[in-house]
This record gives sequence, C-alpha cells and structure tokens, in this order.
Amino acid sequence: MLALIQVLTSGIAIGCVYGLVALSFVLIYKATETVSFMQGDLLMVGAFAAVALQVGAGWPLWLAASAAVAGMAGLGALLERTVLRRAIGQPHLVAVLLTFGLGLMLRGTVTAVPAASHDMYRLPFADAVLWLGPLVLSLSHLLVIGATVVLAALLTMFFRHTRAGLALRACSEDARVAALMGVPVAAMHTLAWALGAALAAVAGLLLAPITFVHLDMGLIALKAFPAAVLGGLFSLPGALVGGVFLGVAEALAGLMLPEGVKDVVPYALLMLALLLFPDGLANGWRRRR
Repeated sequence: MLALIQVLTSGIAIGCVYGLVALSFVLIYKATETVSFMQGDLLMVGAFAAVALQVGAGWPLWLAASAAVAGMAGLGALLERTVLRRAIGQPHLVAVLLTFGLGLMLRGTVTAVPAASHDMYRLPFADAVLWLGPLVLSLSHLLVIGATVVLAALLTMFFRHTRAGLALRACSEDARVAALMGVPVAAMHTLAWALGAALAAVAGLLLAPITFVHLDMGLIALKAFPAAVLGGLFSLPGALVGGVFLGVAEALAGLMLPEGVKDVVPYALLMLALLLFPDGLANGWRRRR
C-alpha cells in the first residue's frame, strides 16, 4: 500500500506536468486554431534559461525562475508577431511546419552552447523528502502538484474576472464576432502565444527537479499532446485532467506491467479514447449528459 501511494503521488506529479503542457497546446489552439509543435522546445529552453540565470549569473532561484517564465512569454509574443502571424489564413499545414521549424531552431540554438549540450542540470526547488511515519514522499512531487493547483486557480480567475481573459475567451469562441464587438483579435493571438510559451516554461521548471534539465526533456510534449487530444483540444480543464489521468495510468503501468510497457500506455489510451469519443472525452461526456 505504501508503494502504491508513492507511485500514485509520482504519477499525479508527472501528470500535472503533462497537463500544463497540454494546457499550452489547447490555449493556443482555441485562440488561433493552430497546433503548436514547438511547445516541448519552449519547455526545454525555459528550463535552460533558469539554469543559466541561477548557475551562470548567480541569481536567486526564485528570481531566475520568474525571469525565465517572463522571458519565454516575451519570446512567444515575439515569434507570433514576426513569424506565426503570417500563417493566418493559410492552410493548417503551414502553421504546423512553421512551429516545427521554429522548434528545431530553438533546439539548435541551445545545442550550440557546449555547457548545455554536454551536461545535465537540476534546479534545487525541493530536494528533501517528507516522512509521514513509514511513508516517504518526495517534496518535489508535492511541489509540482501544489504549483499546478495554484496555477489552475490563477488561470480560472484570469479567464473569468479580467478583461483580457474574457476577451481571449470571446476570441476563442468566434473571432469574427469578437472583432465586431471591439475585441482586438490580433492582440489576443499574441497573448495566447505568450501564455502558451509561459505555461510551457513553467512545466519545464516543475519538471527540472524530477528529471534534470537536458536537451531531450522537451520530448515530454509527445506524451502531453495525447492529454490535449483526450480533452478534445477545446477544453482547458479537460487537458489538465487528461494529463493527470495519463500520468497516473503510466505510473500504474510501470508498477504492474513489464518494463517498457508504460511508455506505450499514453498512446494506447489515446487510440482507445479516439475510437470511443472522436471529439475528445470532455465533449463525449457533455453529449452523454
């Protein structure tokens, strides 16, 4: 039972990271109808930016993390203004290839730095463990879960109680009607890309204490994308719940099934869900109700 609790805690923590990356996918898709395939690279760059500021520049960890998230938000806005805005009105494949190419460029830029390409780093957010009698829990896992809950609450307040959040919701529902009502659609697209990049950076910072900071950490987006699809690519809460579900399923598969099977579980569940709910689990449940 103790081992099961530890595995579930680990699964929920990694599922929260999946969910945050899935949120970035869904947020961008809802606002711009574009699937961004550079979210994993933004995650990786954000984590390395925090490492560079904390280790290289000697900044306090909290300040380095905050600056990294703000910098990635600025980078997302800059990429939308200079490159991605040109894909508006073009076939979907154009935006897909643009984001894929930008991701490769970001990865290549980091690879060109010898210290980044040859070493692994860890951001010491919570290195200790929590003893609850015979139960031992990692504080880094609890930090990830707590931070995800706080961030989800902040996003909920933003989308419900701020003018920018309401405008972004209106733009995601119907951009033409929102424009007729005076919503600056172009600015909302920029905001969506900035928030998507910032969410990816936060996910990278939360993942860093668990898996270290390295060039391939962005591959986690390949598992986060099924979580976004499970939510239907239109539901922010569905993306977060889908991420946690996949994380727990993967952790339980690693505990009960042969080694290596857990890496197949997210994609097997995705195929099963798409067969049963082609529009995503959230839309499927809503229709059944």
